[in-house]
Amino acid sequence: MRWNLPDRVFFACGACHILAHAFIQRYCTAGDLTAVWLHPKNNYPGNHIVVAHDDWVFDYHGYSKHTAFISHYIRRARQRWPDWDVEIKDIPQDVLISEPKSRQIDGLWLREPKQFLHDALPRAERFLARFAPPPT
Repeated sequence: MRWNLPDRVFFACGACHILAHAFIQRYCTAGDLTAVWLHPKNNYPGNHIVVAHDDWVFDYHGYSKHTAFISHYIRRARQRWPDWDVEIKDIPQDVLISEPKSRQIDGLWLREPKQFLHDALPRAERFLARFAPPPT
């Protein structure tokens, strides 16, 4: 059922790490892009992984100003859970597509691209074609 979701929902709810990996693989040239895990504190829901650069982030929405995105994310979560808070952690790129490596990070457990009904990596690569290359 998860596979049959529209792309935006698929990459928002369960495959954001695959999209982040595909983005870094396509556009990272000098180690200037980082996968960032928004890890809710106190076991709240709301995990998300984005690609971050100095002043912008990328996820299934496209590009956003870094600080505005984080503020918006926190504000939206606190609408449901008033004491929701987040820890922001950098994640190595190879962890994004490795279940065993992801499980070595406390609280993280990611599915590999081939653990979805079909390989999610080609789907992420096609989805990226909807967006312009990163801002310079």
